[in-house]
Amino acid sequence: MKTLKFRENLSKLILKGDKDTTWRLFDDKDLTEGDEVSFVVKETLKEFAKAKIIGMRETTFGELTEEDWDGHEKFESEEEMYKIYSGYYNKEVNKNSLVKIIKFKLI
Repeated sequence: MKTLKFRENLSKLILKGDKDTTWRLFDDKDLTEGDEVSFVVKETLKEFAKAKIIGMRETTFGELTEEDWDGHEKFESEEEMYKIYSGYYNKEVNKNSLVKIIKFKLI
């Protein structure tokens, strides 16, 4: 089973039902719609949920739509968003970076 890691604060949003979308860059797991995945807390590597991918599309940060934000945490600014994602991946992220929008439901 494929695994997706989430920061602890995001795992809590998922379990509360406030987050059902994740954005992923540099997808080395070859995620596809219909995949069942294990969600783990990045800091502890403990599983906190299982989910099924129910929708997916790829775009750039500069082309994100309102729909892409549904079920995703918000940021104070674009600069904060790029800084956070650059930190997650240890690579520069900007408006031209490809991002995979993944909708999921817990199972």
